[in-house]
Amino acid sequence: MRVLITGAAGFLGSHLCDRFLADGHQVVGLDNFITGHADNIAHLIGQPRFEFVRHNISTYTYVAGPLDGVLHFASPASPIDYLEHPIPTLKVGALGTHNALGLALHKRARFFLASTSEVYGDPLVHPQPESYWGNVNPVGPRGVYDEAKRFAEAMTMAYHRFHKLDTRVVRIFNTYGPRMRPRDGRVVSNFIVQALAGEPITIYGDGSQTRSFCYVSDEVEGIYRLFMSGDSDPMNIGNPVEYTVRQLAEVVLDLTGARVPIERKPLPVDDPKVRQPDITRARAMLGWEPAVPLRDGVARTIDYFRALGAERLGARG
Repeated sequence: MRVLITGAAGFLGSHLCDRFLADGHQVVGLDNFITGHADNIAHLIGQPRFEFVRHNISTYTYVAGPLDGVLHFASPASPIDYLEHPIPTLKVGALGTHNALGLALHKRARFFLASTSEVYGDPLVHPQPESYWGNVNPVGPRGVYDEAKRFAEAMTMAYHRFHKLDTRVVRIFNTYGPRMRPRDGRVVSNFIVQALAGEPITIYGDGSQTRSFCYVSDEVEGIYRLFMSGDSDPMNIGNPVEYTVRQLAEVVLDLTGARVPIERKPLPVDDPKVRQPDITRARAMLGWEPAVPLRDGVARTIDYFRALGAERLGARG
């Protein structure tokens, strides 16, 4: 197959490029580097089955040649990013999704939307099944991301129903691993970078809020299987094992050997208190569930950040 992956230089997008190439497919990667990094795809440049286009998917987009799939992964995806880039976040969820869908329709390609567990907001149902409609504040600071993804899901389903387009929607839960950006606002990268830099670990609230952490290789495998053999209904892909944020901090401190204090700061507005995917559908339809334990995945991620060196760890972006 020949597929287009938007957000190809991002954390998940770059790993997804690797996965498609590893199976012998051709990949056209597209990114404007608003939050992606050229280092994430440097190893792919020059490979005969990989093409890269620097472009903003929220503007008019043309891709020459046939496409069998359009996978839309372009978007700021951490709280720091979408609070710093609120308008581009809304645009890539709305205009970017519209452009990507139009391209898929023109090419008669399968369309794959990278949605998020944030569509559930601060959930009142726990764990969260795909049938849950969510509890989202549309006018809060996080609404630019949450509602952009909810709109993107609605538009994807409209193209599926009206144009009979073959579509997939994945709801991605907290994912971590190599190629995360230092100090990007995600809890795993924040804790590891702070520990390696000898800084206090910053916890918001009392640390009792929960998250479910999926290592990137597990997440990408679930995404790849969903693209190949799923259906049009949204599907959760994430790790159902739940940890408190304080438990994660303790794991990071133990594995890094850092002797730094834990500092508490006020909880951000609309920060979810719980987050845990119900992956019943993924298990039944895809035969998928995560395999990498948290300690193993965090250890691999620590090794990645250590290899970046102090200069990269000290600067955001």
